[in-house]
Formats: sequence, C-alpha cells, structure tokens
Amino acid sequence: MFIQRRYPGHLFSAPRSFASLMELYEQNYIALRRLCPQLPAQGELRVSYPDGAPRLYLSVIEHTRYTSSLELTHRFDVASDGEATTPSLSVRIYHDARQAEVLLAHRNGAVDHQAFSRAGGAGELRVRWSANRFLNRWLHYCLGQGHSFSAERNAIAEPLIPAAE
Repeated sequence: MFIQRRYPGHLFSAPRSFASLMELYEQNYIALRRLCPQLPAQGELRVSYPDGAPRLYLSVIEHTRYTSSLELTHRFDVASDGEATTPSLSVRIYHDARQAEVLLAHRNGAVDHQAFSRAGGAGELRVRWSANRFLNRWLHYCLGQGHSFSAERNAIAEPLIPAAE
C-alpha cells in the first residue's frame, strides 16, 4: 500500500512520479537562478569561493535562444590517497519553460552518457528523479554555504580555455 507523505518545505507529493519530476525541474531552475542570476558567456568559467567553503565552478558549455547547457563542479582538496573528489553535473536550462534538468552524471571522473537510456521506462524515470533530486539538494547546499555567481559576491571569471603563451 502506498502511503503519501508530505514533507515540510517540499513540493513532492508523490516521489518519483512524472509530476514530481516536473516540479523538481522547476525547483532546480529556481535554485540555479538564485545561485547564478546572470549566466556567464559561453566558454567562460566562473568560480565561487565563500570563506570556509570549497570552490564551486560553473561554465556554460552551450547557449541558444531557449536553452543553455552548463557544467557545475565542486572541487574539494586532495584526499589522503592522492585523489581529488570532484562531484560534477551537466545541466540543461530551458529558459522558456523555466526548468533545469541533469543531462549527464559524472562518476569517479568518468561521464556516464548512457545512465538514463539504459534504465528505460519506469527505470528511466527513477534514475532521472534521483539525479535531479541530487542536483536540487546540492544547489541548496551550495546556497547555504554562501556560494553565488553574482557580481557582488565572492565570484571570479576565468577563461575556460587557457590563453596560448
């Protein structure tokens, strides 16, 4: 028997349903726009570095009239085994629909291009819901740490591709 739970502060009335996925896309858009009110130009890398928090990197990979694709990466210090942990997601923003969704998941430094299509049907919905729920929680975590890509806050712009010397 399915028991519907309502969580304070959450819009998700039926977790992992198509309707809740669409709500999640809307919430991701709102949180992403709070984090970055004005998207940088394509090919520009922005870095947010509030005191006491690891740097957060944002780069716009593609920008069209109705959509933008960006990469969001959180780089932590190098671990004791010499590996740097870098959670990273590719996100597509639909400006006209005011939605944002995860496109690709990066696991252990490798891009999982097939994650959504491999699942198929109801499994695809579950995988998309989980990936976008992670994005939603991550965006709120970053906002809570004081990250922002606005001009007034702790953010710098760097070229995405280093200049030739």
